[in-house]
Amino acid sequence: MYELTVEVGFSAAHQLRAYQGKCEKMHGHNWKVQVNVASHELNELDLAIDFHDLKKIAGDIIQPLDHSFLNEVFPFTEKNPSSENIAKWIFDSMKKKLSHKTVQISSVTVWESGTASASYYED
Repeated sequence: MYELTVEVGFSAAHQLRAYQGKCEKMHGHNWKVQVNVASHELNELDLAIDFHDLKKIAGDIIQPLDHSFLNEVFPFTEKNPSSENIAKWIFDSMKKKLSHKTVQISSVTVWESGTASASYYED
């Protein structure tokens, strides 16, 4: 099994609804997103997927989040824009975009700071 990782990032503000503490107020982060994909095979160039292509797919997915107020971006208009929910949304979006490729999404980790992250993967 091969596993590849790319990193992309975005800057955005959010506020956690019903949170008792300072994160209930609007605040921002420079988010880092790590996308991991896996493949059982390599293509004719001996690549699972070109890093450039993988990074573009991930970048296209997070583009609507960049320089936004996440609480106003669907699905975070309905779900709390927590790191956990952002990681799952990116994972689900990547899964759809990679459905016709030889790689499958294995996990997404979202870093809201250099010391705090949330990951999502399916069992």
